[in-house]
Amino acid sequence: MSQVLSTPADRLAALRTVMREHAIDAWWLPSSDPHNSEYLPEHWAGRAWLSGFDGSVGTLVVTQEAAGVWVDSRYFVQAEAQLAGSGIAMMKLVQGQATAPMAWLAERLPAGATVGYDAQVVALAHASQMEEILGPVGIARRGDLDLLDAIWPDRPALPAQPLYAQPAAFRDETRPERLARVRAAMAEQGADWHPISTLDDIAWLTQLRGDDVAYNPVFLAHLLVGRDTATLFVAPGTVEAELEAALAADGIAVAPYDAWRAHLAALPADERALLDPARLTLGTRQALPAEMAVAEAFQPSTLDKGCKTDQELTHVRRTMEADGAALCRFFAWLERALSEGERVTELDVETRLREERARGPHFVSESFNTIAAFNANGALPHYRATPEAHAVIEGDGLLLIDSGGQYHGGTTDITRMVPVGEVSAAQREDCSLVLKGTIALSRARFPQGIAAPRLDAIARAPLWATSRDYGHGTGHGVGYFLNVHEGPQVISIGAPVAPHTAMREGMITSIEPGVYRPGQWGVRIENLVANRPAEASDFGDFLRFETLTLCPIDTRCLDVALLDAAEAAWLDAYHAEVYERLAPHLEGDALAWLEARTRPLARG
Repeated sequence: MSQVLSTPADRLAALRTVMREHAIDAWWLPSSDPHNSEYLPEHWAGRAWLSGFDGSVGTLVVTQEAAGVWVDSRYFVQAEAQLAGSGIAMMKLVQGQATAPMAWLAERLPAGATVGYDAQVVALAHASQMEEILGPVGIARRGDLDLLDAIWPDRPALPAQPLYAQPAAFRDETRPERLARVRAAMAEQGADWHPISTLDDIAWLTQLRGDDVAYNPVFLAHLLVGRDTATLFVAPGTVEAELEAALAADGIAVAPYDAWRAHLAALPADERALLDPARLTLGTRQALPAEMAVAEAFQPSTLDKGCKTDQELTHVRRTMEADGAALCRFFAWLERALSEGERVTELDVETRLREERARGPHFVSESFNTIAAFNANGALPHYRATPEAHAVIEGDGLLLIDSGGQYHGGTTDITRMVPVGEVSAAQREDCSLVLKGTIALSRARFPQGIAAPRLDAIARAPLWATSRDYGHGTGHGVGYFLNVHEGPQVISIGAPVAPHTAMREGMITSIEPGVYRPGQWGVRIENLVANRPAEASDFGDFLRFETLTLCPIDTRCLDVALLDAAEAAWLDAYHAEVYERLAPHLEGDALAWLEARTRPLARG
């Protein structure tokens, strides 16, 4: 297509033209890639390119007459603004109604219509849902085309950065040991083969890391695990000879990324494959021999990866000290700059945080886009300051800072509130109630194996008591120098209560309740916690949370009178630990700032 497609409206018109050429009545474009990734290489960021909405999650559906992007409450304001004038509507996705876009199509398309999508980027589970919803009303599905290729002339190429081995000092298992655990799970299902496409699982199993995806140290790859073999499919030239030899010694062969589908098609048709429908795409399933038997089960490596070993947790604790020290240096600078009247913007916050983290040991990159959001911008849970649109931090109000780092010894994610000028009584009340939610869940004891979504209400209870709430989940799993959002556990009232979401020892999860007032301010306070054994009980095994994050919670944002004695004691104990562990890493202004911000509440 030769014409310049400079606006979302132009791109939408071009897509509809190509749809008519292929007799496709509706086009389905998720935020996904062949690996079911959350953070996408630019090549697969087609929904953002076509619609103009660049949030990390959203599904675009286009017919000849209408188009919409379905987003959850984190993105309502952002999507409405970015989609304005595009001819694409912002559609609100309510928790627990993930199939709403499919139902929308079922209501609008006549029997005999065709919904098109690229099967290579549609999860097998979503394709099954489409069949259940669209099939009974006579709507056909077609997955053999990627229409973006026809209208995106300068589409970015696939990344192919060099791979590297995770440093040996931060590993406590071998590749053969991890593969053996996967093969044991395969044997339980009677499976001969197990295709894996999720990038963090592949990085964990192979103990390799890469730089193909922003903020996550992973690389584009597929992995096929057999009873006695394993083959890693990566871009040619990304594995140096020495590393390839080390993989071969551990029983992992290397093959070209593009050979994945052909290799699957050549597998023996009379054997059996273990598939996880939520973590493989329809395209991968279609590449297997049609007559091949399939066992559908949860991907075993995802659970193994989620349960950190004691040695990994030791590295994470050290990483939290380095990260906390960097944050103290940053906050000392910020407080001094604001008090001296320097002009500080949200972009300056992002830059300075990155610089301070980079000064610490074993730092690799940020773990996600830093959210530095002043006053009204804080009401957008996934706000991102840009050179074209950002705020100067001046006057009175609240500054929300959500940031994180990738270190060889772990992944961090923390949100803190900063008072700027005078903080109002209403803002203090919101901050205090959010903190009460954070403390309530942090102090919880719970049975080992409980489904993580069931814990969500503990954090919401102090907010619900005053008729407040928030639209996002309370907590997500966090990787070990891997993705900052990691399963299988998720603390969210919108998540299914399923066996694979069970809380197990060693898991790392965020606790991050919030309150958002559109056009005014937003509040979120976030720590990472680890599941640890609780005291012995006559009623079975229980777990508790160990708070891993080390950084003061600014009490100047609080109405301390709203904290009960137990909550105040928790905060004082937390600050005492923060001071004890961070003080040896600091000096000068940063140490003075730490001392001031960790004083017990009784001392004011």
